[in-house]
Amino acid sequence: MSKFLIAGLGNIGEEYENTRHNIGFQIVEHLANEAKVKFTSDRHAFVAETKFKSKTVILIKPTTFMNLSGKAINYWMQAEKIPVENIMVIVDDLALPFGKIRIGPKGSDGGHNGLKHIQETLNTNVYARLRFGIGNEFNKGQQSNYVLGKWEKEELETLEERIKISCDAIKTFAFAGLQKSMNEYNTK
Repeated sequence: MSKFLIAGLGNIGEEYENTRHNIGFQIVEHLANEAKVKFTSDRHAFVAETKFKSKTVILIKPTTFMNLSGKAINYWMQAEKIPVENIMVIVDDLALPFGKIRIGPKGSDGGHNGLKHIQETLNTNVYARLRFGIGNEFNKGQQSNYVLGKWEKEELETLEERIKISCDAIKTFAFAGLQKSMNEYNTK
């Protein structure tokens, strides 16, 4: 039986809820709701466990804050004996238009501190990631405010649909593999 670790990145605390930077949390929360499982507070993360077909899937929302995400991912990989090829990290991406998803097997951190810490902690940049586009509609010097800002009304109109597509891509990753997930969802 295969086990998978799906890590949605974000920051804990009310002030970060429903912000662009927390899209990783929103996506794993949607997966948990679909599976009718609840998150519980555990070591370095809120954790929920479910199954997609015959695959055990551990969902985590790190409580280490974004910049130390590698600590939680590494802990849960070791605790659950999950190989790096069975992890997927969900992260916001300024370089992609709003709602666009891009799945890949490796890559640079692209200036994202959460990915940077994961790569430093795991000592590799070869792990699956789902990058969710948040767009870059901000004035010079306003990047932090934009990333930590709440979704706009127009974005909320299609956000739920884009989250559902992201969840379908993650399930495909777990039961059909990364390549199939990339082929099927990088064009949507």
